[in-house]
Amino acid sequence: MIRFGTGGWRAIIADEFTRSNIQLLCQGLAEKMKAEGVTDPGIVLGYDRRFLSREAALWAAQVLAANDITVRLIDREAPTPLIMFTVKRLGTAYGLAVTASHNPAVYNGIKLFTAGGRDADAQVTAQLEQVIDALKPEDVAVMPVQDAERAGRLLVINPFNTYIDAIIASINMDAIRGRELKVALDPMFGVSRTSLQTILMTARCEVEVIHERRDTLFGGRLPSPNVETLNSLKQVVLEHRCDLGIATDGDADRLGIIDDEGRFLHPNQILVLLYYYLLGRKGWRGPCVRNIATTHLLDRVAAYFGETCYEVPVGFKHISAKMQETQAVIGGESSGGLTVRGHIPGKDGIYAAALLVEMLAVTGQRLSDLFREISAKFGQLFMTEKDFRFTEADKKLISQRLMVDHNLPDFSEAVEKVSWLDGCKVYFKNGGWVIARFSGTEPLLRIFCEMPDLALADKVSDQLAFHLNLQA
Repeated sequence: MIRFGTGGWRAIIADEFTRSNIQLLCQGLAEKMKAEGVTDPGIVLGYDRRFLSREAALWAAQVLAANDITVRLIDREAPTPLIMFTVKRLGTAYGLAVTASHNPAVYNGIKLFTAGGRDADAQVTAQLEQVIDALKPEDVAVMPVQDAERAGRLLVINPFNTYIDAIIASINMDAIRGRELKVALDPMFGVSRTSLQTILMTARCEVEVIHERRDTLFGGRLPSPNVETLNSLKQVVLEHRCDLGIATDGDADRLGIIDDEGRFLHPNQILVLLYYYLLGRKGWRGPCVRNIATTHLLDRVAAYFGETCYEVPVGFKHISAKMQETQAVIGGESSGGLTVRGHIPGKDGIYAAALLVEMLAVTGQRLSDLFREISAKFGQLFMTEKDFRFTEADKKLISQRLMVDHNLPDFSEAVEKVSWLDGCKVYFKNGGWVIARFSGTEPLLRIFCEMPDLALADKVSDQLAFHLNLQA
């Protein structure tokens, strides 16, 4: 069965990620588009650098074209935010990206976007799943690629310049040009190099690039920018005395940062920095949105400026929907995805990186000093993140005990309240919290804990893990 999680449909290559399943999914989408009367002006289709991504995009195009839907195929490996931007610009009802984002190399998948360049919400994907479930293999229509091109149903497009120009137009490029910044860039063998390097060099930055070639095994690492995967970037920043290092995940919708002192900045810190900069230095006004597993330091910044921080479930579709509802300035998540008002309603690591570079240029401060300033004003919170694998039998026991029976441990800290909005989140009277939830993209149970002290965060998360009989 094809089932969508928080980041689209993802599956192991040659297990469930197969040509037959890809084409079955696209036949279901074609049926849905025809039923809704939104086949014109077609659909935007892009792909990343993973194994089979280009081939899968062509398999998808064959089905959509056979259903009289014009496919606008991006002519090279493309960042996911570029695909979302193009859906928004061309006014198509749907778009597809062949990617498994930051998942291990054995995975691939498909992300579905709706009008305006949004991540498809749970209602849309549930409807699509129902359509797919009702299909048989013989229901899938396929048109050869050459026939689709001759019939005008497969159009190759190149939206890179338009996307890059839109980012350049929204960034203070003059301020950046005046600073002569040195930036290290790690695309993590993914798709961000062309876009980010073009933007940075247009702003007269000196750019050092690593891991720019295509490697479908991602150098043997997860294509996810975190403290464990960015040691090479850290070394480049220190060796070349860069002002910062920028890394993006496999499809460039998330980013990771190494500061001028070679320290990894957690995505929580990036969110706080940018929100503080947009309100404090650029004079923007408005709330912010974070998911349920993202730092509460954002709440402190919002309160300082007389604004509100809204909490939503995990899944960027919830963040973008709340941002639209509240006209929020920024929305993001602790896994490295964020967006800013006025840009696309989805994660964009390329735009976020450009805005960070602008922040350095406008403030004239080093990244390390900027966060020290924020810590002095709002205090510090420390987060631990732990992943646990499980069997299906384990999952049933955990779900029953935690989500149904609401059986919680006797925590060492006083509990203020408990939320079951998305998993189980316990709020403590000292301002800290802990959450346990099943991942929507991998077979993992994730426990996040944020506390005023790192040792205390470790202690509380271990208390919950022990209660659930979990071992890392």
